[in-house]
Amino acid sequence: MANILSFFSGRKAAQPAASGGVAALLEDFSIEVMPRTAEKIEDFRPLLPEGSRIYIAHIDGTPIEEMVRTAKRLAAEGFPVMPHFPARIIRDRATLADWIARYQGEAGVDQALLLAGGVSSPAGEFSDSMALMRTGLFEKAGFRRIHVAGHPEGNRDIDPAGDGANAMAALRWKQDWAREAGVEMAIATQFCFEAEPVIEWAERLREEGIALPVHIGVAGPAKLQTLVKFAMTCGVGPSVRVLQRRAADVTKLMLPFTPEAFLADLAAHGAANPDFAVRRVHFFPLGGIRATADFTGAMRGARKMAATA
Repeated sequence: MANILSFFSGRKAAQPAASGGVAALLEDFSIEVMPRTAEKIEDFRPLLPEGSRIYIAHIDGTPIEEMVRTAKRLAAEGFPVMPHFPARIIRDRATLADWIARYQGEAGVDQALLLAGGVSSPAGEFSDSMALMRTGLFEKAGFRRIHVAGHPEGNRDIDPAGDGANAMAALRWKQDWAREAGVEMAIATQFCFEAEPVIEWAERLREEGIALPVHIGVAGPAKLQTLVKFAMTCGVGPSVRVLQRRAADVTKLMLPFTPEAFLADLAAHGAANPDFAVRRVHFFPLGGIRATADFTGAMRGARKMAATA
């Protein structure tokens, strides 16, 4: 195990106590896949802990049939499935109702991530996740859990001024909606690379009266070039400087970048601040599903090492 951790981090293997804190944070982690990436995995059961939540990202242009087929397959393997519902690619209420019925009828889905989506112009009547909630279709269908998107480093699409005010107002509205609808809600965030912006954002959530638990987005192990490409595409903010510093160190260019230091900082802050909003980790397997599964397996195994040390 020590050799595995040393390879992943590109430095000395983490001590059992430190790794144990990260392992605790990784309990009940989730992971995001797409139909085309899921197809590359013959069986998810040997890779992920039993009961791991698997999000299915719905990219514009992906037929709903592929999404539902992937959900059905993952549910049959025993995993709770959370498909994306991107508001801006859903044409109308009838389409939304059809998607919900298909997911429920064919895959037994009762949870979803609602988000605006990555396209700039709505394809129909929905422009954001709140519009989807206002239809009443999710609570009518008996969905028990709804997650919404969060952006610790801001989102210019939501807040052109960069002050985060619109995003905070939207999260308060969604929190109120969840209470009235009787569904569990959490914030699943964009991936970040540095703890400080996340901690500052979590503090602001508390100041704004938003008590929703946060499932922090984390990029799984990947080549540095891959992470930089995705970070630029997805609009990752100040924490991308972690990648920039890594790129300047020629001794680490050939090693896979992993989120061990980021997770350790979050775990340490959570241990010192029990009211820290970050409760779970949500992985974006940008370097491949297997690489992320190997990393989480190694880190969770470190908890057993710490317990017996």
